[in-house]
Amino acid sequence: MAAPEQNKIRVATTSLAGCFGCHMSLLDIDERLFTLLEHVEFDRTPLTDIKHCGPCDVGLVEGGICNAENVHVLREFRKNCKILVAVGACAVTGGLPAQRNHLDLADCLREVYVTEISLASGMIPNDPELPLPLDKVRPLHEVVKVDYFLPGCPPSADTIWKFLTDLLAGRTPRLGPELIRYD
Repeated sequence: MAAPEQNKIRVATTSLAGCFGCHMSLLDIDERLFTLLEHVEFDRTPLTDIKHCGPCDVGLVEGGICNAENVHVLREFRKNCKILVAVGACAVTGGLPAQRNHLDLADCLREVYVTEISLASGMIPNDPELPLPLDKVRPLHEVVKVDYFLPGCPPSADTIWKFLTDLLAGRTPRLGPELIRYD
């Protein structure tokens, strides 16, 4: 991999427990990605297919934290990012995955894997390759320091664009009500 170009900031992304919709919004920036590439070098993102995050200026994280692997990935990601941004409702509040928080985890697993009518003799998976689920789905700020919160489900491409261009210009990102939506 080539050395990072001078004056470009390094940006990385990762996805935890969510639907990948926030990454789709990033990709929906469309041709503005070319403008962004004049100022940004992407590290770990769907655009680069890099699996591990190196030292970065900005890290964008979508999804909440539902298992031990999510905790590990998030902590490693945080260590490598000067600025960490919680992107979308799942990262900010736990989002839809947190709907299970009012249920007992053991009851939930039994319902899904054992008593579901389509599973005549199901069993709860118990493989060391599977990450251990947490009792509750957590938002990012309950595990690591988050510098910015970018709400929405998902935030629109215009919202992500405005946020990143403000950050690149050295301004504190400011999002008006027209850019914050939950539909």
